[in-house]
Amino acid sequence: MSPAPSTRPRASARAPRIQEADVADELPSAGLDAGIRIGIGGWTYEPWRSNFYPEGLPQSRELPYASERLTAIEINGTYYRLQTPKTFAKWRDDTPGHFMFSLKAPRYATNRRVLAEAGEAIEAFVGSGLTELGDKLGPIVWQFAPTKAFEPGDFEAFMRLLPRQAGRRELRHVLDVRHPSFMAPEYLALARRHRLATVFADSDEYPSFADVTGDLVYARLMKSQARLKTGYGPQAIDQWAGHAQAWAEGREPEGLPRVEPPAATQGPRRDVFIFFINGAKERAPAGAMALLKRLG
Repeated sequence: MSPAPSTRPRASARAPRIQEADVADELPSAGLDAGIRIGIGGWTYEPWRSNFYPEGLPQSRELPYASERLTAIEINGTYYRLQTPKTFAKWRDDTPGHFMFSLKAPRYATNRRVLAEAGEAIEAFVGSGLTELGDKLGPIVWQFAPTKAFEPGDFEAFMRLLPRQAGRRELRHVLDVRHPSFMAPEYLALARRHRLATVFADSDEYPSFADVTGDLVYARLMKSQARLKTGYGPQAIDQWAGHAQAWAEGREPEGLPRVEPPAATQGPRRDVFIFFINGAKERAPAGAMALLKRLG
């Protein structure tokens, strides 16, 4: 069962059901050879039961169904409470081998005045059993409140607290910063020094800058429109496929907002995670599958 809160928002418009014919058999492998993963946020959402999941599908089968058609899911429930090793193991066992989860770190680690004091909260989360996901453990996302401004000393102290390993499992971290003060060269330099990725938000609500700061790229597509079957139109899907391929190849996509000019030389290859989240959420699965199909 998904750990997302039980509140079930009403869709902004009733989306047409995605037919099985819309899902190409090769979708789960699309982009994987290039290190690109495409997904959605969570898997429990009432409107998806009328436009994505087959009618009558038990809720216990929703994660397996979604994971056979996508290559990643961002879990939001870990932001609200710690999970158990048994839960992480179940998510691992309910999903195919190609699949990967990203985890939102708990809010009690990031929603605090002094980030340097988050050590115990970080340790509790890392020790809660997330390594039970095995190879399906993807990036850990540390989301900060929109009111949390960039304070270099405190943020560097927080960055130093983030562990690089849990047991023998490598941990990869992503910072989700939501205050305009982070759109500054000083922040970019600090994140790069600690090899921490930064969320790129395709959003009019949050800071949107595509400067790469880590060895992976993590993008949230947040402008889905209810009037479009896939949330983003065909031209936008094509553009995002191009952006994903550029990032994966170590290049900088053209046409995205930035703080600094792009690097003049091509960098190393990168893993890329792109999630259709927010906006017209009922369109997210169709958008993710459309992008996977385009990458295929």
